[in-house]
Amino acid sequence: MRIIGLDIGSRTVKRVTLVDGDVADHTVVPNNHDPLTVCDELLKDQPADRVVATGYGRHLFAEHREAETLTEIRAVALGARRVCPDARTLLDIGGQDTKVIALDDRGAVAKFEMNDRCAAGTGRFLEVMATALSYTMDGFVRAGREAEGSRSINAMCTVFAESEVISATARGADRAELARGLHQAVVRRAVAMLRRLPLEDEIVFCGGGALNACLRELVAEALGREVHLPPAPQIVAALGAAISVEDSGVARRKQAS
Repeated sequence: MRIIGLDIGSRTVKRVTLVDGDVADHTVVPNNHDPLTVCDELLKDQPADRVVATGYGRHLFAEHREAETLTEIRAVALGARRVCPDARTLLDIGGQDTKVIALDDRGAVAKFEMNDRCAAGTGRFLEVMATALSYTMDGFVRAGREAEGSRSINAMCTVFAESEVISATARGADRAELARGLHQAVVRRAVAMLRRLPLEDEIVFCGGGALNACLRELVAEALGREVHLPPAPQIVAALGAAISVEDSGVARRKQAS
């Protein structure tokens, strides 16, 4: 059986293809103003018995294409347990939201919180701040890791924080210290969400934010615990969408999840 999981996020679209339960391939591409076309390109020459969509664009895709849908929370939980079978606490920092999920000992979702009302504390926030500091994203992450100190930012609203960063640099603030302070601001927000869960080991960090080494190090430091990184953290939700077919009744055709 050939199953495709699509995670249609705000910044990227991820595809995972399962063949008889094993991952045959996966890919990540940028999203744009026309997510249906992006998905069509990803599915071109990719025959499938079933397609399951998750992420922001799942309902749009299911309305116009033959697909099932699955909530992001359930998709992340399923995918994380597949790659890290002992996972109990999940942190997912994406382009436009942050999710924290507590799993019980069977892998079922026990509690979750989600910040999706603004870009504060997300990957998009850091992208905007990197640009404000005239860094590439890689340079921004590197500067945050290597800074000898940090400069706090009071505002977490992306617009106000950008203005604060520009004003600080105009007064001669160290760019690297600002980069570290901005990473710390995101981590404080994420850790506060995590502490409202039943915080259990093993902690798994997934989503695009998990690719940011500065975030990973600061999260582990703030929690005082080991934080595990899946081999391909961006595709965890897409993987979960694909393997949901194994759970009878989880994904329903064109059902609002």
